[in-house]
Amino acid sequence: MSVSINTEIKPFKATAFKDGKFVDITEADVKGKWAVFFFYPADFTFVCPTELGDVADHYEELQKLGVEVFSVSTDTHFTHKAWHDSSDTISKINYYMVGDQTATITSNFGVLREGQGLADRATFIIDPEGIIQAAEITAEGIGRDASDLLRKIKAAQYVASHPGEVCPAKWKEGEATLAPSLDLVGKI
Repeated sequence: MSVSINTEIKPFKATAFKDGKFVDITEADVKGKWAVFFFYPADFTFVCPTELGDVADHYEELQKLGVEVFSVSTDTHFTHKAWHDSSDTISKINYYMVGDQTATITSNFGVLREGQGLADRATFIIDPEGIIQAAEITAEGIGRDASDLLRKIKAAQYVASHPGEVCPAKWKEGEATLAPSLDLVGKI
């Protein structure tokens, strides 16, 4: 992966399908709020609709956290609309379905499968300044879990609003955090 944590997202321009319309978006539309870029290989496939449907089922909670979702594949926005219109699972989606047929966004995030023109199965959490706070890539047959994505977003938001604290493994909202210090070295 050529993109690193704590780096700013690169400029892009694309058309997405959202709320029954085609909308033009750029990196400026991402800044100012938390965002998730949810890359997947292709529309009309097998694991992808299960993942996108799972995110759709959690979209209202993501919105309450101030998070916007941008699903991205190298299909066109026209293909996204056709898939949305023909699949019960995909018809639940209210977030952006970004067409990246030039592979600009996919390349910017370093998840383009060379020689295939498809995106890897990858997730990025972006803070309101446009800085990448988390990244995950899974193999073709391994679907992601939106409830774990929510947990990671809550942890990232907590850490951003509580300097000097960190969230340990399996941390869930309301649980104890850690304040790294010399006193903790070797005690965990």
